[in-house]
Amino acid sequence: MGRRLRRVAGYDEDFTFVSPIVKYLLFIFNFIFWIIALVMVSIGVYARVMKHAEAALACVTVDPAILLMIVGVLMFFLTFCGCVGSLRENICLLQTFCICLTVIFILQLVAGILGFIFSDKAQNKVTEIISNAIVHYRDDIDLQNLIDYGQREFSCCGGVTYTDWSQNMYFNCTKENPSNERCSVPYSCCLISKEEAVINTMCGHNIQQETYPNAGKVIHTNGCIDKLVNWIHSNLFMLGGIALGLAIPQLVGILLSQILINQIKDQIELQNYNIQHRSDPWR
Repeated sequence: MGRRLRRVAGYDEDFTFVSPIVKYLLFIFNFIFWIIALVMVSIGVYARVMKHAEAALACVTVDPAILLMIVGVLMFFLTFCGCVGSLRENICLLQTFCICLTVIFILQLVAGILGFIFSDKAQNKVTEIISNAIVHYRDDIDLQNLIDYGQREFSCCGGVTYTDWSQNMYFNCTKENPSNERCSVPYSCCLISKEEAVINTMCGHNIQQETYPNAGKVIHTNGCIDKLVNWIHSNLFMLGGIALGLAIPQLVGILLSQILINQIKDQIELQNYNIQHRSDPWR
């Protein structure tokens, strides 16, 4: 690809060219993800700006907006290199794009393998992250909505068990806690019946003081970590398909950029060769 044969002054001259199909296909590929990255960064910045300063600083490590901004900025930088590099046929930018994308792909692959091999340590890390999220539940509305969504979807409550909510200062079940939500759990933990005409949002009030069987009549008592592990084991093929779907665009980007880099290098080498022979016809 990218090489033709022509007749020049009675001689066969092999010359190279940059394929416009590869060039603009790589540009369109990067431009689409560049727009997506720009949207991600914009949403992340807007979410951070709309939060109170105290709440924003209190839970930086578990803020979904921060994660969105970090991923968006990295993606923006990579796709910018890919877009400009393909249009300007700039080897430096294309190599930066190709190397960074390759490193990210390898890191994802290594993380997946290590997560599978050291599943116990990975589960402990997830437990730590969920515990930290529970502590900052009321500090960040985005984090709160994310936890509530997870508890509703997985029909669970807390990390290991529903009493994990005592780690939160508002739901803490000690006598010194003056909060009105003392010994309670969020509404997303509650068992919701479709037959109920009026939803009782206070169904989890003082539920941590109840025994496990009695609490099970009102809320989901199983922790979200076990439910998440069971869900992963039950949906391995779907998760594998998602992983493959994420890997394919990366491999396509690496392949297209490498093809374009090789074509540009061949063209530069041939131009230098022709210049040398024109300046020295006896060579």
